[in-house]
Parts: sequence; structure tokens; C-alpha cells
Amino acid sequence: MTTLYRALTGTFILLFSIVDLSSAQAPVYNVKKYGAKGDGKNIDTKAIDKAIDAASAAGGGTVYFPAGDYLSVTIHLKSNVALYIDQGATIVAAAMSEGQYDLPEKGENEVYQDYGHSHFHNSLILGENLHDISILGPGRIWGKGLIKDDKKDLNNGSGNKSICLKLCRNVIFKDFTIAHGGWFCFLLTAVDNTTIDNIKMDTNRDGIDLISSKNVHISNCSVNSPGDDGIVLKCDFALNYPRALENVTITNCQVSGYNEGTLLDGTFVKGGKSPTGRIKLGTESNGGFKNITITNCTFDYCRGLCLETVDGAALEDITISNITMRDIPNAPIFIRLGARQRGPEGFQYSQLHRVILSNIVAYNVSAKQGAIISGIPGHDIEDLTLNNIRIYFKGGGTKEQAANEVPALIKSYPEPDQFGTTPAYGFFIRNVKDLKMSDVEVSYMKEDLRPAFVLDNVDGVDFQHIRAQKADGASIFMLNKVKNFKVFNSDQLPNTKLAEADKKQL
Repeated sequence: MTTLYRALTGTFILLFSIVDLSSAQAPVYNVKKYGAKGDGKNIDTKAIDKAIDAASAAGGGTVYFPAGDYLSVTIHLKSNVALYIDQGATIVAAAMSEGQYDLPEKGENEVYQDYGHSHFHNSLILGENLHDISILGPGRIWGKGLIKDDKKDLNNGSGNKSICLKLCRNVIFKDFTIAHGGWFCFLLTAVDNTTIDNIKMDTNRDGIDLISSKNVHISNCSVNSPGDDGIVLKCDFALNYPRALENVTITNCQVSGYNEGTLLDGTFVKGGKSPTGRIKLGTESNGGFKNITITNCTFDYCRGLCLETVDGAALEDITISNITMRDIPNAPIFIRLGARQRGPEGFQYSQLHRVILSNIVAYNVSAKQGAIISGIPGHDIEDLTLNNIRIYFKGGGTKEQAANEVPALIKSYPEPDQFGTTPAYGFFIRNVKDLKMSDVEVSYMKEDLRPAFVLDNVDGVDFQHIRAQKADGASIFMLNKVKNFKVFNSDQLPNTKLAEADKKQL
């Protein structure tokens, strides 16, 4: 027994010396040793920056936050430095009445993207032109004093982002929580070789905005953002040139639109009429979306999956698989090629091709809209494959709604709600070339008199193993200006090949 006790005691001491980040034996810089109070009352920014400076001057190290509340304005990261936020430690964003954040700098380009994407310095934690940086630990960042408004008069010392990086590389974010993160929990522009893992975000606007970055892996994250997007990938002109977003994986993540705060307190309250949440590619879309995969993710009480390119980006080589959705208040799938052309005059038109969606199930989806796949005249979505998809809609659509004309919205902001009530309860497909759909099934909970599928100006479409619930007097397909249409191995319809069809029902 004595020998066992000594062995266990020795093991405990060894483990304690490894995990005790405040130990003087490790290259660790405890912010309290540099004057931080951690009392939630005094501004600790200077002490935190001193610890970061000391670690940087030594060639790198870990800046350690023991338990406490560290009230702060803009914290300035440096290369080769990690922040470790321990259990019980919270970095708290100060209100304007308590301290002044760095003022927003003059942007390299302030015209072709929203104000928040054009300015970086007015943030709680800031890094620019850095390499080899990390924020780690089981602690918390609370954006208590951050604002979320989209206004251009923010040169007043306020902060609006929890974590903001620009032109950085070799970055790790892991294990911490962000509550009430302001306009962005993460705004990451041209941040390459990045890992974001096991982060919980329960916030009032965007969770992760990943922009014009390369080689990024997002995994095991939970993002509750009822007022804006959960995880959104973009490529804008904030650098004053278009830079592609490429080589990105998103896996094992959850997005939701519960009432703010109820993810973290475990009550998961579903309140607002149309929460956002969701995973999205697009809105700002100049540089390109390339080589991206999204897999094993869940959507709960939030808007559906969005793939959008409207400002000149090529959205290509995308795979999305193993997605489950519940309680979706608009289109469960929204794939949009438009021509808003928010960019320099004469900038190229968008392209959207080589996209595969598979293994998707959605339950209790809004009756207002089916899935929407829409290009614009002269600029088709091309080479799109959808397979093994099951969507349960609320239903209740009328014959009058089946005759709805969907506006072209060529230059509009890309958002499903702008399309209104779709004439199809299942899929509305327009301006598409080379579409393949197999093992797709749509149904409703309340009788719906709209067709399951409406195709408008579609060239080259193959349907296999299609099932669709159909009311008496309604059709499965409504075809308008459709060429090279095929459906086969589908129980409800005979094998059919049509070289051309106009205003035809099946």
C-alpha cells in the first residue's frame, strides 16, 4: 500500500507540474504578475499587453489567465504567443463608459463590403500581420460591452468584434467559449493555416466570419446566433484585391437560433419568428470559393444551408454531406448565382459549378418555401448533383400559390425570403444546366396543392429514384422551358425522356 501510495503521489505531482501553466518552470506569463486585477472592475488591458510583450520579447510563450474576470479594451496579439484562458477565467469586453477601444483604421477598401468587414482595429482581441498565434483553454470571452450595429459612425472608441485577425498564418483557436460576441465572435480575413476546434458561441450576431482565407479547419463547434449567421464563408474586397477562400473543411458542428444565452445555460429556448443561425457561403463574394467540404453538421431552429455567389466569385468544387436539420423557417437549401456585382466596375460575373450535396435530412420545414436553386438568365448554375435527400415540409400550400411568379432578383441581396412563396413546395429550380438528382424524397405534414418540383429554364436534368407526396389534382413536376429532361426508376412516374417541354405537368 505504501509503495502504491508513493507511486500515485509521484504521478500526481508530475501531472500537476505539466498542467500548472502558472509554474515558473514553463515559458508562461501570468497576467496577474504584470498587474492584472481580474476583478471585473479595473481595466486590465495594459497588464495583458505587457504580458504579451514579455512573451514576444523572449521569442514566444503562453500568456496565462487564471480564474478571474479581466475587464479589457483592445488586446494586441503578437507572433509566437498563445493566450491560455483557464477554467473560471473570463476576458470581459469593457463598455465605452469604462474604456476606449482602438479606433477603426482607414480601410484599404471601404466600398465593396459592409463597414464591419472593412475595419479591424476596433476589436477586443486584435492581430494583424502575425504568425504562430493561439487562443486556448476552457475559459470564456464575454463581449459584454461590444456593440453589434452596422453604422459608419463608430469612430467613437467602441468595440464591435470579439476576435479579429487580418493577414495572419498558423493560428489555433481551441476549447473556449464566447458569449454575446458583438458583431462578430470571429472576423478572420486572409488568415491561413488555421484550426478552430471545440468552441462554443452563444451570441447576438455572427459566429464565425471566415473571409478570403486558405487551409482552414473548423470542427466540433456549437454556434447559437439567432440574429445573424452561425458559420459564414466569404471573399470580399477588404484587402483591396480579390482573394479566394479555399481549402476549407467544416465538420461535426452545430448551428442554431435559440434565444441568445440559452445554448450556454442549457435551456435551448426557441423564441423569435425567423432566427438566422445557419451555415452559409456567400453574400460578400468577390475572390472565389474553392475546394470546400462541409460534413456531419446539424441545424436546429435556424435558417437553411446557403450557397451564394453574386459579386463575381467562382463557387466551385464544393461537397456537402451528412447534414440534419429541424425546425427550419425558410428554404432548407438555397443555391444562388446572381449579379449584384458589388465590386469594381467591369468585374467578372459569378460562376457556380461542380457542387455535390448528399445525405441531407430536414424535418418541420417552413411551408412558405421549397428548396431554391436559382441562377440568372445567361448565367446558369452548372454541374450540380443532389442525392439521398429527404425533406419533410409543413405543407398547406394552395392552388393560387402554385401559380406564383418568382421575381428574377438579378441584382438583389441574396436571401431566400426575397423570393417569396415558391410555386413548388419541394424544389424550385431555375436557370440551371446539367442537374442530377437521385434518391430525393419530399413530403408534407398538411396537404399541399403545389407541385413538388418546378423547373424553369433548365437544360439537362436527370431524376432517378424520386418520390414526392402529391395531393389530388396536383402534379409532381411542372416544366417550363426545359430541355433534355429525364426521369426514371421512380415509382410514381413512368420512365420519361423529353427533348423539350414548355408548361408541361407530370
